[in-house]
This record gives sequence, structure tokens and C-alpha cells, in this order.
Amino acid sequence: MSRPLRILVAAPASEPGHGGAEWAVMQYVLGLRRLGHDARLANWVEGSYDMVLNTSGILPQESIASIPLRVYLDLDPGFNQLWHHDGIDRHFDGHTHFVTLGKPIGHGSCPVPTLGLPWIGTLPPVVLEQWPAPYGGKTDAFTTVANFRGYGSISKDGVLYGQKVHSLRTVIGLPRRVHERFVVAMQVHPDEKKDLRALDANGWELIDPCLVAATPDAYRRFVQGSLAEIGIAKGGYVVSRCGWFSDRSACYLASGRPVVAQDTGFSEFLPTGEGLLAFCDEDHAVAAIDCLRGEYVRHSRAAREIAEEYLDSDRVLGGLLTHVGAQ
Repeated sequence: MSRPLRILVAAPASEPGHGGAEWAVMQYVLGLRRLGHDARLANWVEGSYDMVLNTSGILPQESIASIPLRVYLDLDPGFNQLWHHDGIDRHFDGHTHFVTLGKPIGHGSCPVPTLGLPWIGTLPPVVLEQWPAPYGGKTDAFTTVANFRGYGSISKDGVLYGQKVHSLRTVIGLPRRVHERFVVAMQVHPDEKKDLRALDANGWELIDPCLVAATPDAYRRFVQGSLAEIGIAKGGYVVSRCGWFSDRSACYLASGRPVVAQDTGFSEFLPTGEGLLAFCDEDHAVAAIDCLRGEYVRHSRAAREIAEEYLDSDRVLGGLLTHVGAQ
């Protein structure tokens, strides 16, 4: 690197109860600072910058036009491309590079339209010093923080690109089958009576994310106080095989907390079987949890090792800067 870069990381204004969403973008800021750059988080442009990471294109084209490196940072692969393909402008114009969380759009069997753009695949960075392991005081519960319905689903060519609710329904009986506690920080609308009854009947414990994940610090305590993560992916990530991997799961792994996660195609480029266990249906999830419980210490150590080898912000962001020609 010839000189430190001034880098703007654009993100939506923070909302109460979204400590995890704040971490998702702060990992970029803190990680870029670790590499010696002047990185700042804002949802507006003030001053001059060498590069912008424009999360989901929230900054308008005219406001970033003077920045030499304009990187579209896609944290929601599949949905943004499908929406744009169907006529909903996702603000791709005006960017010099296109980065997506997972494997490159259009890679392999991924059916998501590339829109003619040269997508670069990346993993979520985690600043390891912020997520020390091992961490004492873990509970006896598999946990996660989730949105039951983040936004509308998409149907295209006979395929439903659904939300987390659609994936959760496929493993609804999991707590009864493994006799473990599953504590999910997730808000479900009272009108979703059928799903609420099913979650309760099958032993899913719902807690308010505004309480346990209200701030970045609270979110970190919740993650690090867990036994492991049960990672349920949006249905759209699963059917598209886009390779999306959760920034939340990265935090669990860095904290030495194993992750049992629904496979979106990430098993093609991340090691699974120890520390990170992928599943495609309820039977596979049962087997993964049985495996984890049998040798928890080994899986805990392997979880941290995966974070160090694949998700360390130095490695992820250093590679990203190289891909976009920033160093």
C-alpha cells in the first residue's frame, strides 16, 4: 500500500434493537482501520474520499460521482439482482466495482441474473480482537438473531425466493428431536398465529431482539454467551445457492461458538464438519447437532480456527482492496 486511503463505508442509519446490523458494517470500518486506512461510517458524503463501499447502493449516484473507486457492496445477494431485473432500481449505475457476499453472482449453478456486471465474491470480515475466544459464561442454548420476515419474497420462473420464515418451517421440529434449547431473538407479528403456535409447540423459545441485541455490546454478549448458533438462512439464499454466509455466524465462529447453519452453497468454499456444520434439511441438522454435542470442545476450537483462517478482517478486506485495485 503506497499510502493510507480515505474510505467511506455507507450504511443505513442505525435503528434501536439492531446491534447486529451495526456490527455488520462496523466490521468493515474497524477492519479497514486495522489495515492503516482512514475509514469512516456515514450515510452521507462529506469531504473527499478515495473509495466508497456503498452498501446496497444507499448513497445516490450523484453524491459519489467524484470518488475514484465506487464499490457496490451487496449484502443481500440474489434479492437485489432479482428486484433490479424485474424493474426495481437497485442503484447499480455509477459504480466501478461490484462486490457480493458469497460466491460471484452467476458462478456455477447460481440462477441469479448477473445483470451483465462483473461480480466479485467475498466473505463477511470479522475483526478478531473484538470477538475473543474462549469466552466464559456460555448458556446451554443454541441461539440466533433473526428477522422472521425481512421484506417481500420473490417468485420467478416457478421458484420462490423466500424469507427466513419459509426456511424455518422446514426444520420446525428440530428442538423436539434433539432435546436441546433453542432461543431465538426474533420478532414475529401477532397475526402470524399459525407459525407462533408451531414454534411454541415444537419448543422454540422466542425472545425480544430489542432486549438482547439492542446495542452492539448487547448483541456481542448474547452471541458470546451462547452454546452455539442455529443458523437459519432466507429461503432465497438457499434455493439460489448464492453462497451467502452470515456476518452473524462469523461472529459466533470468532467467539469459539460452533455454528450449525443451513447451507446456501457456502460449503463450496468454507470447510464444514468441524466448528461449522452445514445442513440441508431437518435430518441433517439433527445429525450435525448430535455430532457437535459429542465433542463440543473440539468444535469450539475449530470454530475459532475457521474465523482466523477465512474470515479475519485483515485477510478478507486486504483481498477485497486488491480485487478493486486499491492496493
